[in-house]
Amino acid sequence: MKQRLKVLLVEDNAGDARLIQESLAEASDQSFDLEIADTLRTGLQRLHLGGIDAMLLDLALPDSFGMETFVRAKAQALGVAIIVLTGLADDSLALKLVQGGAQDFVAKVDVSGNNLTRAILYAVERERLEHEFRKLNLELEQRVKDRTAELEVTNRDLEAFSFSVSHDLRAPLIKLIGFADLLEAKCSAQLDPNGAKYLAKIHEAAFKMSHLIDDMLRLAKVGRQGLHKKEVSLRSLVDEVLAELGTEIEKRKIDWRITALPAIDCDRGLMKQVLANLISNAVKYTGTREKGLIEIGQMTIEGQTVFFVRDNGVGFDMKLASRLFAPFQRLHQDHEFEGTGIGLATVQRIIEKHRGRIWAESESGRGSTFFFTINAESAPLVANKEDGAVLV
Repeated sequence: MKQRLKVLLVEDNAGDARLIQESLAEASDQSFDLEIADTLRTGLQRLHLGGIDAMLLDLALPDSFGMETFVRAKAQALGVAIIVLTGLADDSLALKLVQGGAQDFVAKVDVSGNNLTRAILYAVERERLEHEFRKLNLELEQRVKDRTAELEVTNRDLEAFSFSVSHDLRAPLIKLIGFADLLEAKCSAQLDPNGAKYLAKIHEAAFKMSHLIDDMLRLAKVGRQGLHKKEVSLRSLVDEVLAELGTEIEKRKIDWRITALPAIDCDRGLMKQVLANLISNAVKYTGTREKGLIEIGQMTIEGQTVFFVRDNGVGFDMKLASRLFAPFQRLHQDHEFEGTGIGLATVQRIIEKHRGRIWAESESGRGSTFFFTINAESAPLVANKEDGAVLV
């Protein structure tokens, strides 16, 4: 048997109340327990006791009239489906009532066993579903609050970590470098070749650690800082990067091929970091070539603008590409090319902050091409695809 539903009828007209009572009694597929209140005050008192599944509410009562009746009832009828009964078929009023939270609107002239039964059953089910939705919404809001609180704690921990890295680790490192310098200045004449070699290794390791600390702080900062976007000329950023590389590229034979680059909406400082890393990597990994070739430009793939930095350097095996943007992962040994393995991880985070993507194509001994998009669509871009690599 179906569960009996408790229905509260708030109606002051005895004839209408009796008609509704008889209509519900005629219902063949659902049983109702009907209680009747002839004033809103009495009805609200009964609601307060609980156990009511649905309320049939007349708007014209001795102690309340019209929308005020519904508003007062709705405030007390938490979790109770309200079906408004009225002597008028007023569509505009019905719309206001439903927008205000009523589950249904029934004109008394349309009251019959089947109509009223259906209205009550549908109203109770809709109220149940809305209650579940509200419950899930509250749970989601609480999860968001909890997650936000966790992220705030994590951010504070990251800030403390950055402070520790910046001060607690750098301070002894500075002393290490300082005493190594003093040892070299005051005692170099007393050192044999092995001693001088060991001292040089100390200097090399200390400066590498200093660079590592700088890169770690830069990576942590990128994760926390917001974007300050404005229209920026990519060509001007490239020129700045080349100027800052200065003597490093003046000593080299490099054929620079830079095509026209547009202005884009981006964070200027962060985008300069992207270009500085990609261009300096191209310079570094073409160091074994008699003449380097570095191209910087743009192309259109599937309707999207894609920027690239291409070189004719040593390249890498595409089987190792999954490690390319992971922090502290390097595809070349320190004795081949210096680095900390954090630069490309920082670049990826910056690109992702700009709602873009970065990927690479390479072949060992035949150079590399790094591609990136800014404010791009989420669909993957493919130019000429071969063995999983993006080719241009």
